Amino acid sequence: MSANEAGEANGTARVEAFSDGVFAVAITLLALELKVPPRDSLTAERDLLHALLDGWPVWFAFATSFLSILIVWINHHNIFKVIHHTDQTFLLLNGLLLFTVTMIPFATALLGEYIEHAQQRTATVIYLGSFLLMALAFHFLWRRAITGGRLLHQNADAFGVYRTTRSFGFGLATYALLFVLAFVSPVISLVLSFALTLFFALPISANAIGGQRHATMPARETDDN
Repeated sequence: MSANEAGEANGTARVEAFSDGVFAVAITLLALELKVPPRDSLTAERDLLHALLDGWPVWFAFATSFLSILIVWINHHNIFKVIHHTDQTFLLLNGLLLFTVTMIPFATALLGEYIEHAQQRTATVIYLGSFLLMALAFHFLWRRAITGGRLLHQNADAFGVYRTTRSFGFGLATYALLFVLAFVSPVISLVLSFALTLFFALPISANAIGGQRHATMPARETDDN
């Protein structure tokens, strides 16, 4: 039996397919916030390039959110390499994760609108808070899978699971620190958030912290019988 067939037999394939759809919708909603500058907003002193550059807050928020959702999707995909089956609690926690993912487009639009406004701090706190909630949901989901090995493949590599748990813990702690920093300095917290998102997106950074981007997971065994 192939890995895909095993996933279908144990119900994980449906969970992955549904989750992939939600991730795709969330990223699509992000893109809908990208607006073309209207022609009547252009003047002799303000051409199209300047109009596009003036919209940098929206582009900044979009890039950060897109990469963050992409990384979460990659991690979500990788954990199912060792998850053999699911239970009711796992499904509910996966739903909680997807709920937090669907909130990212709203938080992104809010940040893009208010990043240069007097309410910048509030928008930043909500934005980074949404990522903290997403990290917490992922943490609970993964903990449910590994506690007692109840949902893992019987041949899952223990060291690989340990490295993945450590890297997810690092990500959660980072988001928590950025969330607190947002109350003190919104600008610095946003700059660090973008920098860390780039760091997590690089394959070399995955190896450096134990597989944050490409979680160290063994593939499921296949049954040739």
